[in-house]
Amino acid sequence: MPDRPEARGARALAWIYCPTAQRRLLGALLGIEREIGASLRAGLDHAIAHTRLVWWREECVRLLAGRPSHPLTRELAGELGKPTPATLAALAGLIDDAEWDLACATFATRAELTAYCERWSAAMLVPLAHGPAASAALLDLGTALRETELLLALPADAHVGRLRVPLDELEPRAVSPAQLARPPWPAPLADMLRVRHQQLRSALATGVAALAPAAQPMLRGVIVWAALAAHDSAQAARRLPQASPAREHQYLPDVWRAWRMARRAASGRARLPAS
Repeated sequence: MPDRPEARGARALAWIYCPTAQRRLLGALLGIEREIGASLRAGLDHAIAHTRLVWWREECVRLLAGRPSHPLTRELAGELGKPTPATLAALAGLIDDAEWDLACATFATRAELTAYCERWSAAMLVPLAHGPAASAALLDLGTALRETELLLALPADAHVGRLRVPLDELEPRAVSPAQLARPPWPAPLADMLRVRHQQLRSALATGVAALAPAAQPMLRGVIVWAALAAHDSAQAARRLPQASPAREHQYLPDVWRAWRMARRAASGRARLPAS
């Protein structure tokens, strides 16, 4: 049986609407992401978290050598068939990002934040692509998707010391990193976040539009994921300077949105609004 993501949320709906041929692959990727991310859970001893990440980095080496030991990495290797070293090496990007978060490192520049999101995208979305054109489009789409997720979790992450906005964009606005954890946010920060949400929604729309109509049916799970993130981004931007509340109560509307977008993607007609 493929690994199932959490019962609710965009990842679960992406998995549900993923074509059967790719569901086991996406399930394995989501499971590995969850296992690596468990090293960051609140209350876990730092030394234990570090040991877990060391083990996963060693597992990536074993995967490259064709000797994976974890059920999820064995599943991943089986689903990829004949994976390239670059595809498997990209999986280590999830560990790089987790180590960054474990250290509560800050993004000094947008280039650092973009690199963080690109590593996630290369590990999580690019393996679903068929061909170089789809790989490039998915890398860009996933980079925007990941940053959107980070913005949506901005106060909770900031509360534990993980700052998801580059410092060189906060400083000119006289916004301190501590203010990220304390909404309602001051007007300069709220304005900056509003603009960034709009830019990311445009990037998500561009990323979906870059997927050829013939490729959309096989990637409809990813398109559903992007559509839900774009909707959440628009809602979050409208609520500024307040932060968005928890999303559990939105599950049934999300199911409806996911179904409609999956139908469009299945016929190669999926589009997202640019703003």
